[in-house]
Amino acid sequence: MLTKTPKGADKTVSTLTIGFLSLFLLFSLFDMSHMRQVIDTLFAASTDTFGPFWQWLMVLNLLIALLIAGSRWGKQRLGAQSTPSIGTFRWLAMIMCTLLAGGGVFWSAAEPIYHFMTLPPSVEGVDPQTAEAVVPALSQSFMHWGFLAWAALGTLATIVLMYAHHQGGVKLRPRALLYPLVGNKLEQHWLGAVIDACAIIAVAAGTIGPIGFLASQLGYSLEVVAGLENTTSTQLGILAFVVAIYSLSAFTGMDKGLQWLSRFNIIGAFALLMVLLIFGPTAFIFEHFGLAFGAYLQHLPEMSVNTDAPAWNQWWTWFFWGWFIGFAPMMAIFIARISEGRSIRELVITVAIAAPIVTNFWFTVLGGTGIFFELQTAGAISGPLSESGLPAVLLASLAQLPFKEVLIPAFLVLTTTFVVTTGDSMAYSIAMVVSGDNQPTKSQRLFWAVAMGVIAAVLLVAGDGGLNALQSFIVITAVPVSLLIAATLVTGPLAVLRMQSKTSQSTSPAQAWSAKEVLNSSSY
Repeated sequence: MLTKTPKGADKTVSTLTIGFLSLFLLFSLFDMSHMRQVIDTLFAASTDTFGPFWQWLMVLNLLIALLIAGSRWGKQRLGAQSTPSIGTFRWLAMIMCTLLAGGGVFWSAAEPIYHFMTLPPSVEGVDPQTAEAVVPALSQSFMHWGFLAWAALGTLATIVLMYAHHQGGVKLRPRALLYPLVGNKLEQHWLGAVIDACAIIAVAAGTIGPIGFLASQLGYSLEVVAGLENTTSTQLGILAFVVAIYSLSAFTGMDKGLQWLSRFNIIGAFALLMVLLIFGPTAFIFEHFGLAFGAYLQHLPEMSVNTDAPAWNQWWTWFFWGWFIGFAPMMAIFIARISEGRSIRELVITVAIAAPIVTNFWFTVLGGTGIFFELQTAGAISGPLSESGLPAVLLASLAQLPFKEVLIPAFLVLTTTFVVTTGDSMAYSIAMVVSGDNQPTKSQRLFWAVAMGVIAAVLLVAGDGGLNALQSFIVITAVPVSLLIAATLVTGPLAVLRMQSKTSQSTSPAQAWSAKEVLNSSSY
């Protein structure tokens, strides 16, 4: 399965990517403990060396994107169309579901509780596990899943890709992020293939991990809810079901399966949100969202670049930044694929402002509900967390609410479909890069969808060490990708300026006369 190249694929990129992933699997199966030691060493070196750099990269990316969006250049349309090719609701649904993924359920329930139980080192004068710790805990979660994270996943990089593809005529691939600097020199160059392979490996690791963890998390959940023993066989069965769903979706195409899944996710998430607001601690949620969001805005500058606690940053901020940066090129390709006809301002406001605010509120609803019940009864949430880890937080929180028999299965389904959406969209994006085609064949999409599932299955069989190693490996792969994303700090503004120049030059005398006639006729 992992040794064949899909028909019509870019053989250099395919060989590098499949070869590297295959070697990772072989070494993991041969000596997992030694492999884990190597990865842990590289993980520590990566975060120590690049962590502060990633912090400034995220900050500058957001600032430049906001400056462009707020300027007169923000009105420019992306792509060759003057109107969007995909409806606004479907566009928003696909962006939210793909970028938020499974983190929108499990992390949104668990991270606020983690910070509530053990406050970040930057918070002083506040005791953990008290009412005063709620706002700092939520605001720290907002920082990790807020403006900086979302902006890195789809603003400057998307703008550069849209310019390179539609105005420059190059293929929609990670190497195109350097187009404003080097032109089309990388289109047939081996360095371009290496850049693409690095981006694919990073996003594959970042996608395979959540797919595998979803299987283990659902295995735990089914054991708690239905009494089904959480064995490796059970997890493999769950994984096979999940892979089958997103493979089928990838096979049917972006205009069918992916859009249907995204729409289902948004409607389902909104319905469950309303249920939690009605039957949960409504006043507590709204009050602390306002307080935490205000604190987040107030302390965002120092939280963004704080390096006073390297050991803490390594497993929180730097880990998240490495994860998001690793996803960035492929996410930008996906967003570019669905955003033709949107303005730069519309893209930036949606991705870097609106989506983070929605995400932060969602974190308050799920995480805040858990904190509320922990404040009411100490150990109600923290007990299951310490005993069983991340998956237990969501179940413990929902178990405190009315209609838990319905709510818990509904949230498990929603978590599954969120991860499925990410697997589907990333399989599509990888197939686009490897094939160099905006419409990759069904067999190419299916190949990468199944390949990621196979790797997750092998790592599940190898034990928790395999998936944990892959989770740390995500951050290592972000090192070369972060250099590529750093280039967009320059190529982004260059792309915008050149797009404006081409737009100004593209109006011929005949077009100008035609426009004048339209204006004159409209005055009658």
